Amino acid sequence: MASLNVYSILVFLFLTCGAVMATKENNQIIKENNCETKMGLPCVLEAFTSIFNTGSISNKCCGKLVVLGKVCHSALVKRTLENPPFKDLNPATIIAKSIQTWNNFLALIDLPSPSA
Repeated sequence: MASLNVYSILVFLFLTCGAVMATKENNQIIKENNCETKMGLPCVLEAFTSIFNTGSISNKCCGKLVVLGKVCHSALVKRTLENPPFKDLNPATIIAKSIQTWNNFLALIDLPSPSA
């Protein structure tokens, strides 16, 4: 339960304080594409945990992330990496994990539904 609170705080920082620290380019992409309002907090937490820590994401949130779009996904990840709590992370590793996560989401969405 404590880890959920930590992730809630980190996501809050990601969504609010990140705008101050992010590059103009990422902020512009996020603003123009209305990226921050396309997913609810529970799905943001799942995606965040799956990319920046070890965790999984539900099919429901996977679908929401794909609807969010790759441009938003990439800009939000890059902006998060610019925040002080994440400065020590290896950007190449996180971006690679982000791309892998994105590709996994697309694969899940493309799978045919099991017939009843």
